[in-house]
Amino acid sequence: MQKRSRGLRELCRLLGYSSQAYYQHHRSTEMRTFKQEEIIQQVMAHRRRQPRLGARKLLELIRPGIGRDAFFELLRENGLLVRRKIYRTRTTFSCHRFKKYPDLTGGLVPAAPGRLWVSDITYIRVGQGFAYLSLVTDAYSRKIIGFCLSHDLSTGSCLTALEMALSQKQPDTPLIHHSDRGTQYCSGTYTALLIKEGIGISMTQSGNPRDNAIAERVNGILKLELLNEAYKNLSGATRAVRSAINTYNNLRPHSSIDMMTPQAAHRESGPLRRRWRNYYPNHQQITEQV
Repeated sequence: MQKRSRGLRELCRLLGYSSQAYYQHHRSTEMRTFKQEEIIQQVMAHRRRQPRLGARKLLELIRPGIGRDAFFELLRENGLLVRRKIYRTRTTFSCHRFKKYPDLTGGLVPAAPGRLWVSDITYIRVGQGFAYLSLVTDAYSRKIIGFCLSHDLSTGSCLTALEMALSQKQPDTPLIHHSDRGTQYCSGTYTALLIKEGIGISMTQSGNPRDNAIAERVNGILKLELLNEAYKNLSGATRAVRSAINTYNNLRPHSSIDMMTPQAAHRESGPLRRRWRNYYPNHQQITEQV
């Protein structure tokens, strides 16, 4: 042991360093390694529940005490950066006989929950085919307030999701329902229920996904981060959707709502800080008076 210490002192002297500096560097390197391992363990704990949770969300949840770039590099070195997958299928058919309504949003940014709902349909691979997930999302909080998974694209699935959302509707509060111009949303049954509830009907005027960007974003988060690529049967897919929506609403922070969860944002009112892209880039924003 004494020989090793003398050898180390001699080596440090030759290199122009003190043995004290060597030991300090060694301790610093060891502490950094332990810290990085602790961060990786925290990342893995979150990823067990949300396998495709992005690095920016993890940085906000963990607050690791290192810079953003260092955190991203640590994830990259350990193969923990998420690669985005692209899905493409058609769920909107707007060439139909039903009435198409104008776009009432006009760049409106709601200032509280229950002022603007957005609806859309996405698909999930089930068995050898597809199931279709109808969603209603509150545009202020990004909370999913209505959903239904069905084996077909019938209006019934959209109605079930809407009725779930209506159970949470605030009385005597002006509300707009925004969607694409798909057959389901233009159908007499669907629009009649909106009219009965005194809800303004708003629809996109083109096939551009940006016209219903919040709904499209919610679809992407569920499919890319919280759901598997395929399920064996509809019952298994339904259970997975319920679990994913619970995670989405209650655990996943959103950069568009000041890194809160949708459930937490749903209890707020007034402007929420956006830490990411603007969902209304081509319109003048109008903020309601709370």
